Amino acid sequence: MGRSTSRQFRFGRAQLEARDGESLLAALARRGWPSLVRSVRYHRPRGPMCGVGDCTGCLVRVNGVPNQRACRRPVREGDQVLTENSWPSPRHDLFGIADLLLPHGLDTVHGLRRPAFLTGTYQRAVRRLAGYGHAPDPPASATAAEPHRREAEVLVVGAGRSGRASAEALVRAGLRPLLLERRADAVPVDGAETLAGTTASMLAPPAGGTDRFSLLGFDLDGAGVVVRARSVVVATGGYDAGLLFEGSDRPGVVTGDLALSGVGLPLGPSVIVGSGERARTVVERLGKDAAAVVAFGDIGPELVRTAAELEVPLYPRSRVVRAVGRGRVRALEVARRDGAGRFRLACSAVVLAHRRLPNDQLLFQAGAARSWRDTPGAYFPEVDRRGRTGVARLFAVGSAARPAGSAAPSADELADAVRGQETTLAPSPPELGGRPGELLAYYRELLRERRRGKWVLCPCEDVLLEEVERAVERGFRGLEVVKRYTGVGTGLCQGRYCLPEAIVALAILEGRPPTEVGFITQRPPLVPTPLSALAAVAGEFATELPP
Repeated sequence: MGRSTSRQFRFGRAQLEARDGESLLAALARRGWPSLVRSVRYHRPRGPMCGVGDCTGCLVRVNGVPNQRACRRPVREGDQVLTENSWPSPRHDLFGIADLLLPHGLDTVHGLRRPAFLTGTYQRAVRRLAGYGHAPDPPASATAAEPHRREAEVLVVGAGRSGRASAEALVRAGLRPLLLERRADAVPVDGAETLAGTTASMLAPPAGGTDRFSLLGFDLDGAGVVVRARSVVVATGGYDAGLLFEGSDRPGVVTGDLALSGVGLPLGPSVIVGSGERARTVVERLGKDAAAVVAFGDIGPELVRTAAELEVPLYPRSRVVRAVGRGRVRALEVARRDGAGRFRLACSAVVLAHRRLPNDQLLFQAGAARSWRDTPGAYFPEVDRRGRTGVARLFAVGSAARPAGSAAPSADELADAVRGQETTLAPSPPELGGRPGELLAYYRELLRERRRGKWVLCPCEDVLLEEVERAVERGFRGLEVVKRYTGVGTGLCQGRYCLPEAIVALAILEGRPPTEVGFITQRPPLVPTPLSALAAVAGEFATELPP
């Protein structure tokens, strides 16, 4: 018999079919734009945003396990898939009235205290409204799955272009690296061991430069994964950043990652926000669906040439103000930065491709130094010309280490550095281009905009810009303190889509440089980890986990 080319699964009450190896989101996208989730506080409509497993716009319950990212979950025969945190459905959620009744947000710190005899009722209502979903169904067996254990001389985290090139160079240098990738469809590298469908967090770095790095993670089935490695190469890539404006959390506001992911969501006529190579790639991919390009500043010549060929109108030196629409974007309101007026661009999607930031959380957890870069407006790891960080035997390559367009070590140079086990050198900053502080100037203009609706700064936790502003007015200063007060940056994406914007906003509100605003404390696990995975390795990391 030939191999089956389809998988049958249930989505709610519907019996559906997925192609062999297809993700759950891709299978649902073939039936139109899926509505899968509502936001956790105000039950605002949400949709897939990134398509690569970083945001919270496609969370579903699969076989009784909550908060599964549909874009990363391969469909298996007989899967039972349900939506959560809405009633009766994400498309028509009665709890969405909270969004209308609370136009300025919910003050969970000072509010809900008067009259005192209703405090308990308030708290029960808030608990019922908030959250991602219900606890997992009891497992068929109470025994934790046997964890996967791997020992490696060199671990390469990330099987993208840079990770694969690094693994191939290490093989040529006579080493057998372990290649770890969170995607289930990772292509093996000859001569290297591949661990696909695995997500991991870095524990404490080795002490005294003699011990091995320890990583703790889990696979797609929730089984624990333990990896010990003498050296670690982080090749986790980058991601397209979010952008703050009214309605930026609406379904249809997506990143360049989703537009280029091949997941098959029907974007339709799209406005692309960006001015460089990433935006040009998105325009080229969308083709006739590219409705317009909006940029903060001047637009690069390659993008101008591509847009001219496709007859796509360009709007340089413009400011994104508001996404019009509720269940789906219908238009984008844009203002000229020179004060020459504002206008609307009809569209069904807004694609954010304006700046690309590093997935450097593993480096941060391992203690690698980071420094702020005004362009593109984010923290980047300090990495020298050969990929070495300030932590011995910890390396970083590709866009996880450097802003787009800056010089990077060749794979062979990296392999020589890893094989030599040299002492780390003082990192030299990467080359930078563009206008220093342009993002800060842009946001200064944006924060002066007259607001009519909610400006959601943290989509995962529904934290509003005005909540952060109130915190600053009440004397809270610095990102770590404001995070504890408002919850910004504490969602499932671990701050990827809010912390860069929050740092810039706080720098403006507090009147000091972004470097003085600071950053948050990030402790392992890096991503929400099944308790079954932790139970399976209980006791192994007792001396390595932070207090």
